[in-house]
Amino acid sequence: MKLKHIAILSSIFPFLLALVLFFCVIISAEDDDGGGGSASAITGANLSAEVLKHQPMVEKYAKEYGISEYVGVLLAIIQVESSGTAEDVMQSSESMGLPPNSLDTENSIKQGCKYFASLLSSAKNQGIVDINTVIQSYNYGGGYLGYVADNGKKHTYTLAENFAREKSGGKKVTYTNPIAVKKNGGWRYGYGNMFYVELVNQYLTVTQFDNATVQKIMDEALKYQGWEYVYGGSNPNTSFDCLGLVQWCYGKAGISLPRTAQEQYDATQHIPLSQAQAGDLVFFHSTYNAGTYVTHVGIYVGNDQMYHAGDPIGYADLTSSYYQQHLIGAGRIKQ
Repeated sequence: MKLKHIAILSSIFPFLLALVLFFCVIISAEDDDGGGGSASAITGANLSAEVLKHQPMVEKYAKEYGISEYVGVLLAIIQVESSGTAEDVMQSSESMGLPPNSLDTENSIKQGCKYFASLLSSAKNQGIVDINTVIQSYNYGGGYLGYVADNGKKHTYTLAENFAREKSGGKKVTYTNPIAVKKNGGWRYGYGNMFYVELVNQYLTVTQFDNATVQKIMDEALKYQGWEYVYGGSNPNTSFDCLGLVQWCYGKAGISLPRTAQEQYDATQHIPLSQAQAGDLVFFHSTYNAGTYVTHVGIYVGNDQMYHAGDPIGYADLTSSYYQQHLIGAGRIKQ
């Protein structure tokens, strides 16, 4: 059946999402000793009142340094670094070679904006246009830009992990943030924070696809309803596995997605299933031994239903005990 026949698959797409609570225990930029930062409960993409009070000053210095389009990113960095409550609110003193927490709030924001602008400029000079590389570099320092430039010119979690492993000499520290717990059981390397991009991106609002785009995705997907699941399948000549089906159908709607489940997960803003809208993706863990945490993906269609490459390809009820056991959550594709 057509997407438009599925019980009003959400005609209204919210611009602000509510996410699960996260306790952000974040080390400051370039800190390699595995130390902590501040911890606070934050409600998803809705930045806290403590962070939003700094918006006028962030806008002032973002404009001064020519990065006004990144105000949202800078506010998300404040959310992660200090929840808006520390004096050195952007934890930017170390980027000046000063001890942690050396700056007052205004100078912290001024330096944070200046530093972010310098990272953007350096990234551009090295042929990097990926904003996630710049975000991770705010935590790791400018050396990460060169590392990414030599390894594909685009940030990935694997690159961030490898960089931290090299810098820390392989030293691991316990890290109980839910993102880390889901990804690897709750640890990180003792240099910077290899999850920094994921932490920041949770506070960046991503808009949903319009109805016409979702319809294009599903018009293509429904052509293959009832087809056999084929591991490694990526096009109609071979049939599909879950990753191939998603990549193919979104590609037909003009949306480019990577091939692996982990990469597709990394390409989305992570949201709880309760906030998912038609056209979002739904991710699952440990459905088979794939060597990665994320192992299965489907297309959310509304009413706790997804369309995916099961065997056969078709609809599935997300309230079933099996999918509830393996559910990670939904993801909204970053456009």
